[in-house]
Amino acid sequence: MENKDKPLSTEIPQMSDKEFEDTIRLAIKTYGKEAQTQMLFEEMAELQNALCKLARNRGTADQVCEEIADVMIMCLQMAHIYGTKRVEQWANRKMIRLKDRLNHDSQTKA
Repeated sequence: MENKDKPLSTEIPQMSDKEFEDTIRLAIKTYGKEAQTQMLFEEMAELQNALCKLARNRGTADQVCEEIADVMIMCLQMAHIYGTKRVEQWANRKMIRLKDRLNHDSQTKA
């Protein structure tokens, strides 16, 4: 099998959970909380731009996925800064609320 025929996932090195966490901590330590917060703003704007371009058929889903990854990485840094447990608790509450709304909406339409 030629290199170009390999799935992309085999070409991308995988990080362990520890490497991932260590990298998040190092980014915050290296650049600082304020700089990483500003970077989150930039990455969110880039995601918005990629989504707008896609909606106008001037962008690609791959570009959107790349920007989603950037925003996710920055959000994980924010979670580390503000408390991952607190963020997880809020995310759980929000998901339960979404589930309840979806169940309610599906019952009303039936």
